[in-house]
Amino acid sequence: MKGEFKRVPAVEKGFRMLALLAEAGKPLGISEISKALKYNKSTVFNTLYTLCELGILESGEDTKFWFGTELYVLGRAAAKGSGLIQTVHPFLERINRETKLSAFLGIRSGLRAVLVDKVDDAMDVKISSEVGMRLPLLAGAGGQALLAQLPEAELDRILAENKLRKFTPQTCVDKAEYKKAILKVREEGIAIDREEYLEGIVALAVPLQTRKQGLQAAIWAVGMRRQMTEEVVPRFSGLLKGIAEEINLRFSLA
Repeated sequence: MKGEFKRVPAVEKGFRMLALLAEAGKPLGISEISKALKYNKSTVFNTLYTLCELGILESGEDTKFWFGTELYVLGRAAAKGSGLIQTVHPFLERINRETKLSAFLGIRSGLRAVLVDKVDDAMDVKISSEVGMRLPLLAGAGGQALLAQLPEAELDRILAENKLRKFTPQTCVDKAEYKKAILKVREEGIAIDREEYLEGIVALAVPLQTRKQGLQAAIWAVGMRRQMTEEVVPRFSGLLKGIAEEINLRFSLA
């Protein structure tokens, strides 16, 4: 019976730290978390590193903490009973079947695009990206499709506070030009990455209108350069845009 259970403070504190990270939308350090929650630093230290050992959190070289892969795997398992993955997954199967490209569903989490579902069964050569993988938000077609959903003030803030990394010779590192590309995605409904994130890899992405506040989601198709020739890109783009319209309609009726 509920009245007989004894609340476990360590569990409550761990979840409050996770909630704080989610609210902040960026990695935080021990001192920041301790100050915000008014917890002793040793408690925060031990809790955070325990969560890191479990894969729930990750710690970078700057000793700041962010969500780990295991948390997204658990979240995906929970999401199977919710609307997003259930609605989108059949369309990923269709993209994979009709294009022979790897198809992904991703969401924005801070400055990362997180893969929450994928289908690559029809691929002869599979692009190695697993569910739970965190990709830079300011890179590739998927990131652009997610950024295109943000209010312009938020987009400007992200660009002002972060440097654009040059991943390949084709990567755009001019912030003004990069913003133009995002606004073009917002207008046309499709983002195209021609080896801008990974050499030899081309990707197409479309934003999704989930109608859930604070949730930015997108689907994208990824393949080798030889699979994504200039002749097929328009056809594949049309397919993804049409699928996005179908998905958006389903969300609007939900």
